Amino acid sequence: MSDLPASAANFCYRHPGRQSFILCQRCGRTICAECQTQAAVGVICPECMKEQRKNAPRTKPAVLTRLTAGKPAVTYSIIGITLVVYLLQFVFGNQITNLLIYAGFFSQPGSFEPWRMLTTALAHGSIFHVLLNMYTLWIFGQLLEPLLGRGRYLALYLLSALAGSLGVLFLADPFTPVVGASGAIFGLMGAFLVIQRRLGGNATQLLVLVGINLVIGFIPGLNIAWQAHVGGIIGGAVLGLIFVQTRRIRQKPLQVGLIGAFAALLVLLSFARFFVS
Repeated sequence: MSDLPASAANFCYRHPGRQSFILCQRCGRTICAECQTQAAVGVICPECMKEQRKNAPRTKPAVLTRLTAGKPAVTYSIIGITLVVYLLQFVFGNQITNLLIYAGFFSQPGSFEPWRMLTTALAHGSIFHVLLNMYTLWIFGQLLEPLLGRGRYLALYLLSALAGSLGVLFLADPFTPVVGASGAIFGLMGAFLVIQRRLGGNATQLLVLVGINLVIGFIPGLNIAWQAHVGGIIGGAVLGLIFVQTRRIRQKPLQVGLIGAFAALLVLLSFARFFVS
């Protein structure tokens, strides 16, 4: 099937007002969350689903499950896990927090604990801190998860969290610990900004919002890890560009390869500071 016209390719063919990154695995048309049916590999549109059932009427669609429209399951899961972790922090105090926090010190050869670069996104310093981050995640998760699909969205969140920790590693005092999901959330902002710009959407308000949040991180006395914000937004922007440039079905192997290469680069950078010191 030939590519859709540029004016329509980024919108659901059944709901022209809804942007989406998800393509039908069979016909290649863009479909929103409401029109997606999960198949064994990828998703398919209602017409292809109807055709498949017509050609195989006796086959029960055991592996085909209607995706629940407007239900960002990955976002809800991350929020739930993070709130449970904060509850454990509240009950057990520093015993839990000290297991999850990250500082550059934990990337040094003598005390190498690399998993902290991700676990730090689960811990928070106060109830206000965790609620603000989870509210922001809820807002951007509802926008990005249906747009990208669950796999891409989860990769974006995790790799943005890792990139945020790299910002801390390279820019912050190695003995000052940090906690919070801000790096990952700024990654979502960075990816959404790039996607909006590349797909022709109006990104002015988002750009202002991101700018304000970045500036707030540099205000003395607020004790905000701006280094994680910088690392996260750069990582998210890179991934957003990868998603935009490799969105066609035939480009899926390239997309997976580029995401894997970027993840490998982030891991290598976690060693780089001490090799060049």
